[in-house]
Amino acid sequence: MKLCIVGTGYVGLVSGTCFAEGGNDVACVDIDERKIADLRNGKIPIYEPGLEELIRRNVGDGRLRFTTDLAAAVKDSLVCFIAVGTPQDEDGSADLSMVLKATADIAKLMPGYRIIVLKSTVPVGTADKVREAMASQTTHPFDVVSNPEFLKEGE
Repeated sequence: MKLCIVGTGYVGLVSGTCFAEGGNDVACVDIDERKIADLRNGKIPIYEPGLEELIRRNVGDGRLRFTTDLAAAVKDSLVCFIAVGTPQDEDGSADLSMVLKATADIAKLMPGYRIIVLKSTVPVGTADKVREAMASQTTHPFDVVSNPEFLKEGE
């Protein structure tokens, strides 16, 4: 299956790599050109036991790639995972601006039906906001799925 992972932080990078290891064709997308260049050159920005080897193997086998080209990744993928940051606002609530920006960008770029998976840490009710944001930007059909991540780093 062809997947795109929007965001190459801890959740996006580990998830994308594991999906590739499972035999999927994965495009990990980020707006940070330097981070993508580093990943392409084998520089891994986080530590997770075995991650570097998995990335190397899956890049070598052509199942995992790193890009800033969201349009191509969305066009080529049935499933689009959103794994961007949700930092705390001053009041302690999750800042969903990056999630909603990624949502709108995907909606504008998708050429047909897509499954949008929320992997970012978000509060209850975010899927409804994503659904509304998608519907305001596209006439193509889509489904929104919540698949929150509960990774414990480095173990």
